[in-house]
Amino acid sequence: MDHVITRKENLNEADYLIDVVAPEVAKKFQPGNFAVLLTVPNGERIPMSIEKAENDKITMYIKRLGKTSKELDDREVGDALYKVVGPMGNPPQLKKYGNVVFASDLVCGHAENSAMCRELKKIEGNHVISIQSYPTKNDVYPDKELAIDCCHEHILATEDGSVGKMGHYLDILEEMLQERQIDQVFAGGGIPPLQELSELTKRYNVPVMTTVRQIMVDATGMCGSCRVFVDGKQKLACIDGPMFDGHKVDWAAAISRLAMFKEKEAEAMECYNKEIKELR
Repeated sequence: MDHVITRKENLNEADYLIDVVAPEVAKKFQPGNFAVLLTVPNGERIPMSIEKAENDKITMYIKRLGKTSKELDDREVGDALYKVVGPMGNPPQLKKYGNVVFASDLVCGHAENSAMCRELKKIEGNHVISIQSYPTKNDVYPDKELAIDCCHEHILATEDGSVGKMGHYLDILEEMLQERQIDQVFAGGGIPPLQELSELTKRYNVPVMTTVRQIMVDATGMCGSCRVFVDGKQKLACIDGPMFDGHKVDWAAAISRLAMFKEKEAEAMECYNKEIKELR
């Protein structure tokens, strides 16, 4: 079946969403899974977080960042992707936790926030709190694309205080930990803040599961580029994760690996922009 784009909307100037027909992925999706997209045969395999799966479609939040995400942004409703593979990854088993928080600050984390909170809310005994933070009000997603209806409490924060609470999710969560009982934290988004989050929750003896988003080449466990060290043991984010116990992650190693392909990524974007310019 063709993986047709059925909806495409801007979330802010940098981020957008697409709905894609992918029944094989939608049928088996669980929060914590991701999909791998190929726009063309022999193209780059790019992992994408899934915000929701309904009927035979999946919704993904995407940032205009690298060559392939830019190429994907040039597609329109009615266009088809070459492949949508998944669901990939090893999702965490969700259960009754009590007061459970999901915190996010980037596009991938915001997608995971909605997906995870939606499922956690179905479990009796959970009180689900979503914290979504953005730099400014201009970066905040439309209300219908926030996790507002997926949780019991939704906290919107901006680092400049232009809308919602002032601060990053780290600030909001620290206040929360000081004032009330939190039994479990999940989080996704930028890697450096996830390291700080892991240190924060460790001080309060609160368990935390974090999405450790490393560079993936094949996303099947063959290339080894997405290595993560957890409790001193090597894991692969694509098949063992991408969510791991944040208290056990070697964050220094995870952060250092983020720059592995920066030069190649820049070269690919330069070539793509040149091709587009020549076509026009």
